Amino acid sequence: MCGRYATTTDPGRLAAELDAIDETDAAGTGESAANYNVAPTTQVLTVVERHEHGHADDDPRLRVRRMRWGLIPLWTKAAEPGVPAKGKPLFNARADKAATTPSFRDAVKYRRCLVPMDGWYEWVVEPQAGAKGKVAKHPYFMARADGSRLYMAGLWSVWRDRAVPDSEPLLSCTILTTDAVGDLTHIHDRMPLPMPTEHWDAWLDPDHPAPATLLATPSEAAVADITARPVPSLVNSVRNNGPELLAQVTDSPKSEQISLL
Repeated sequence: MCGRYATTTDPGRLAAELDAIDETDAAGTGESAANYNVAPTTQVLTVVERHEHGHADDDPRLRVRRMRWGLIPLWTKAAEPGVPAKGKPLFNARADKAATTPSFRDAVKYRRCLVPMDGWYEWVVEPQAGAKGKVAKHPYFMARADGSRLYMAGLWSVWRDRAVPDSEPLLSCTILTTDAVGDLTHIHDRMPLPMPTEHWDAWLDPDHPAPATLLATPSEAAVADITARPVPSLVNSVRNNGPELLAQVTDSPKSEQISLL
């Protein structure tokens, strides 16, 4: 699964790199560009491809948008005017089941996105030495060895309070996950689904469903450049946020093993 990640990209710079339209200012979130401890319900950066509103015949353009991490299905009822009722925290969706899951199947057809990140965190759980029945959780950070950005496959939704005319839309997203492969299986049995650049056109196409092959578990070769390193337990609390969360820990119980992956 993917329940925490880090991203340091600036939306304006990201839009320039991708020749995309930066639509984050319209959201008015005031979120900082760098977030080393992104958690569900946070407003996160996404990349979508959409037509200009009211101009369906024009060519679609890439757009950088902020969305709530944790997809809110279209049919969600309002708890109060303009506020969706709380439900399951849909921050992850299984890639192999999303197309048939009611909460995600509509998004799989026409609302797919990319979620840019520097890397993601997972925890290795082990019995705690000298404490019977207790476990210790050791955090690891998965990222490309060269430090380049990852783009994960995601789905998104637009929620509106139907009882409130002209209510503001609430954009939300989820990150697709798949079986871990290769050396990453030493950390966790699941991982976010990377989306290679050569598949972006098909994945982001707003007018056609994506080929089912794009939801398949990637090959070991496709993630061979992703490495894992132990990081400080500071990341365990979402209140901690800074570059120190990415510092490599050398005295982790598994640091020696993981360094050989």
